[in-house]
Amino acid sequence: MKGILYTGGELTDLVSFARLPSYLQAFLREQNGVVAYFGGLHLRGCVAEPGWHSLAEAWQGPAAFWRTYAQVLETDIPFGQDCAGNQFLLRGDAVLWLDTETGELADLEVDFKHFLFGAEKFPLDALGMEPLRAFQQSGGVLRPGQLLSIYPPSCMATTQQAPSLKAIGAPERLAWLADFHRQIKDLPDGQSISLKPL
Repeated sequence: MKGILYTGGELTDLVSFARLPSYLQAFLREQNGVVAYFGGLHLRGCVAEPGWHSLAEAWQGPAAFWRTYAQVLETDIPFGQDCAGNQFLLRGDAVLWLDTETGELADLEVDFKHFLFGAEKFPLDALGMEPLRAFQQSGGVLRPGQLLSIYPPSCMATTQQAPSLKAIGAPERLAWLADFHRQIKDLPDGQSISLKPL
């Protein structure tokens, strides 16, 4: 992988590690998660700290994705995320993509190995890195533990020319996305919501 900003340290969460499929265990033994492509892809590790890198926190913690998003199962493994906080999940051997704004779940029709291969070969398309590229071209930098805040949200029609992009802490971004999703999931057509950018 290119543009590596962070690699996880020692495997300290052996309980979560034991629950993972063997191919994910093999990957995490080599490097216990990674932030690659200059923040375009974050693969979580089996650690207690830092919390933003913890697979257990995303999988079973108070803000676990299955607690907010109806289509996500408790058994889905949230192994990674893109620069904006959309999630990559394992369900069986299939890699799924969760749009954290709308809650839509898409089967990427690849297994973990081919997901990594696609990300390496075509990172811009496979990881939806256009917003990150625009952010970088304006001098922005994502640091480990940060995600890209995109405002207004990508799913909203807007007359504004370009969205506002800024780096914020991953927990804050994911909490904002979960709150936004809760507001729009049952929203009747024509109903408005109040949004505050981060």
